[in-house]
Amino acid sequence: MFSNLSKKLLSIIDGIRKRGILTEEVVEATIREIRVSLLEADVALSVVKSFSANMREKLIGRKVINNVAPEQTIIKIVYDELVNLLGHTDDLHEDRYKTILMAGLQGTGKTTAAAKLAYLLKTKFKKKVLLVSLDTYRPAAIDQLQKLASNNSIDFFNDIDLTSDTPIAIAQKAVEAQKRYDVAIYDTAGRLYLDEGMMAEIKEIKNVTNPNETFLVVDSMMGQDAINTAKAFNEAVKLTGLILTRVDGDSRGGAALSAKSVTNCQIKYICVGEKIEDIEPFYPERIASRILDKGDILSLVEKAMDKNVMEDVKDVALGKQFDLNGMEKYLKQLEKIGGISGFLKFLPGVGKIKEQLKEANVTDKTVAKQIAIIRSMTKGERKDPSVLNASRRRRIASGCGQQVSDVNRLIKQFEQVRTMMTKFQNQGAMKSFADRFSCGK
Repeated sequence: MFSNLSKKLLSIIDGIRKRGILTEEVVEATIREIRVSLLEADVALSVVKSFSANMREKLIGRKVINNVAPEQTIIKIVYDELVNLLGHTDDLHEDRYKTILMAGLQGTGKTTAAAKLAYLLKTKFKKKVLLVSLDTYRPAAIDQLQKLASNNSIDFFNDIDLTSDTPIAIAQKAVEAQKRYDVAIYDTAGRLYLDEGMMAEIKEIKNVTNPNETFLVVDSMMGQDAINTAKAFNEAVKLTGLILTRVDGDSRGGAALSAKSVTNCQIKYICVGEKIEDIEPFYPERIASRILDKGDILSLVEKAMDKNVMEDVKDVALGKQFDLNGMEKYLKQLEKIGGISGFLKFLPGVGKIKEQLKEANVTDKTVAKQIAIIRSMTKGERKDPSVLNASRRRRIASGCGQQVSDVNRLIKQFEQVRTMMTKFQNQGAMKSFADRFSCGK
């Protein structure tokens, strides 16, 4: 998410660093460049204008000129404005969730988002959840939600007669059934476009279910259309929050940056992958930090804690002491938290070396092959990879059914990762990460 915007903002900041001075002319040029970057990321024009005006006021109005570290001034102000756009960190204590109404257009991932939210409430917050489908217009949607519920041991409201029940009738029956549950999530019907009938129906459903949360599910790849949809739903049913889907596939991110400002409605959750567990609370400060390549160690640690990774990796040596035994252990555990790419996106400074890792073919698909290669090595070779000459590499390749080029590629990747870890350890980031693992914070 935000990869293009992040790359352009970092390029602008690097340009300021090279100039070494922050004059009013540089400020104006920087604001223009940032404005163009935001527009190219599909951020709403009104939001871009506000962003630019606030930056100008903070930079020129406060006379932050000729700073000894001008790029840090820009980073701080851009960070503050991004957080301001994305909204405050909401109270995410799910104790207040009783009845949740899910709304959205067809094709936004609404039904899957409903199941993901139910799974999160069930597994992380130990809630007894009931999923209810009100989409009688598309029986496949009912089957989809029922299957997701069954596969993840979530209760599903089955008292549905498709020959006679309307969405309102199903909702009325489900309201009685939900009294036995902590939370009920109602998945309403989506449409290919906004229409009066759709809005009238969801208003009536809201009156019947009396939800304390009304979430709109928005496809972040829809760009400005997503914002227009959010505004229409907010006017019709008064939304209490937004859930962004397909965040992992959106390199621009304009919908996320615009949604809160345009609708005055907080983003509550983001869906970051296809798996049932790929949903996370939306923390504006953390997202802003990721955009500016400052990392998000807190989210990484939380993800690792949820996956019980800590105990398996806390004793692995870091930095220059990192060997192929540690590499194997990390490869196995990284799969639990989204693979190598899932790990790297949380670390500070990774944006600048992503291309190097890409060139070295560091991908999640090669993990099984890499582990097989490592296991074909002797204990001494794992401990000291520098002894791996040509004959040893041929023996290792033969032992695991791979090519010598695959062994060479693994060693190159290992050196890349060790260099990266040494860099982060020197900066204190990896030490902080390891400390959090070892003490379970």
